Amino acid sequence: MQFNWKIGGEAGFGIMTSGLAFAKIATRSGYNIFDYAEYPSLIRGGHNTYEVLVSEDTLTAPKWDIDLLVCLNKETFNLHKYRLTDKSMVVFDPEMFSPDIPCIQIPIGFTQIKKTEKIDQMMVNTIAVAASIALLGGDLNVFEQLIHQQFDRKGEDVVNFNLRLAKIGYDEAMKSTLLKLDILKKKDVVKQKMVIAGNEAYCLGAMAADCRYYASYPMTPASSVLTTLAAWQTTNQMVVRHPEDELSAINSALGASFAGVRASVGTSGGGFALMTEAISYAGIAEIPLVILLAMRPGPATGIPTWTEQGDLLFGVHAGHGEFPKMVLAPGDSEEMIELTMKAFDLADVYQTPVIVMSDKFLSESHISPDKETIDHLLQNHKIRKGKIVSDTKESPYLRYKLENDGVSEMLVPGKKGVYYQANSYEHVEDSHTTEDVGMRVQQVNKRNAKIQTYFKNDFELPKIFGDLTESEIVFVSWGSGKGSILEAQKLLDDKKTAYIHFTHVYPIPEEPIKQLFAQCEGKRIILIENNSQAQFGQLLRMQTGISIKETFLKYDGRPIWPEEVRDFIIGKKQNLNSEKAEMKIQESKSDSQSQVSSENETSEEDIMNKLAQKMA
Repeated sequence: MQFNWKIGGEAGFGIMTSGLAFAKIATRSGYNIFDYAEYPSLIRGGHNTYEVLVSEDTLTAPKWDIDLLVCLNKETFNLHKYRLTDKSMVVFDPEMFSPDIPCIQIPIGFTQIKKTEKIDQMMVNTIAVAASIALLGGDLNVFEQLIHQQFDRKGEDVVNFNLRLAKIGYDEAMKSTLLKLDILKKKDVVKQKMVIAGNEAYCLGAMAADCRYYASYPMTPASSVLTTLAAWQTTNQMVVRHPEDELSAINSALGASFAGVRASVGTSGGGFALMTEAISYAGIAEIPLVILLAMRPGPATGIPTWTEQGDLLFGVHAGHGEFPKMVLAPGDSEEMIELTMKAFDLADVYQTPVIVMSDKFLSESHISPDKETIDHLLQNHKIRKGKIVSDTKESPYLRYKLENDGVSEMLVPGKKGVYYQANSYEHVEDSHTTEDVGMRVQQVNKRNAKIQTYFKNDFELPKIFGDLTESEIVFVSWGSGKGSILEAQKLLDDKKTAYIHFTHVYPIPEEPIKQLFAQCEGKRIILIENNSQAQFGQLLRMQTGISIKETFLKYDGRPIWPEEVRDFIIGKKQNLNSEKAEMKIQESKSDSQSQVSSENETSEEDIMNKLAQKMA
């Protein structure tokens, strides 16, 4: 069984904090969660929502129907009532409004409580979360422990104040004559879980990979990587820098990498555009670098706090001229950790830029993996440095020596008597610049040889979910589409479906992929992407010649819902969001400050400390 809880209200009144708190309460009570948040590009004002799907089973995507809607204003009900059923519960303030559709009404006098307790609107979210716990049969002690964890540093008075508000909300809901549910009933044995979003997963992966320098200029939805790593830098021995712009960010990271430490930058579309010249420089100078590209809808500012997979081809082709790069696209937070660690290895082994593709949906939505699983991923990663060395026996030293695998020995500067250039000019083997025709061709061929070496040693075929041989329908997608497609397969359990999930999206070897798709001959193959131009479909055709004619494309700023995929398959073609006009896109007034809370579970702090010891 799945239960979908959603809270909504005005931006600036703690909606994101409340949602994340509810997600943690659910996991600490023994359940799995998947959450999803929406907010406009405003510091204050506008409509914010946070929904948490709760289940005993593993969750990979949000659910359409809302089972409990907590309305902190009338707008929340009006904007989301079309996702309610007659069995949905609605918490509302009767002094503000009353629901006008069939549903289970739960009036709670937020306005009266505010007057009695002399509190402002920002405190109501604590009352609302506690009321939800009561309605769903949860244990208030779990919330009280979380309040202590969040507010102990602010003093006893602050803690007691929040505890009192939580008790008020809990008691108000308990007065309801409705039969209480046991959705949040605390289990006798609670396995330790994490509540982790894609950006936090990137941070953990970067730390496990021994990244020592991270630079970023804040840009939604990549910004929380900067703030999270900055908060950890005193213990993880990583230099975390907020420079004056994206040009400084990437060039300083290249300098750090040249000096011998693993380095990374994070940004979104507009910031990535400013970095492309430096990416090209990294290509010819053969300097390792990992770039987190967290996508959002463009072009230009677009709708900056929403989601889309619209920058794939931009990332693949970033940088003038021809040079090898690798692009990886995780589908969830666990894959984000794995592929981030691998990205740092690939950058060193092939001495080239590696891009990790994310988007707002993946970067900011939380899942709840077992802590033991994440511990295993992080602690068992074996770092590969390739041909990066701190000493060399080569004499004379040839930084850009022509090698069959395309990779030359890279000496970290500092060896007495050995010098080389790493500028942006074409070069001979010893690094001196050249415009010689023959050497130009040789160096281009040398760099391009890295691609075949990558195909041989490090490319991973897409993951297959389901039975390709027995399936009638085959989904093809990449990156964050994974979760929704997996849930859609469950909804279509009466049909034989399989899913081809690409994580290594560029470059793609032709023959192995053709052999894979040969198993799909005669089946209904559907390409699913969160963009308007089927960008991965274009890339797949360009790299392998494979053309997928049937597509499901969505590009309204919202993620793909599992129910949309199901409806598409059964012939009920609709877009749930656009058909119902869920909410108007609000005019962008601020691009950098409206961020989802990046609080982490205590278990993440434990992992961070272990990694810090490993890196020391």
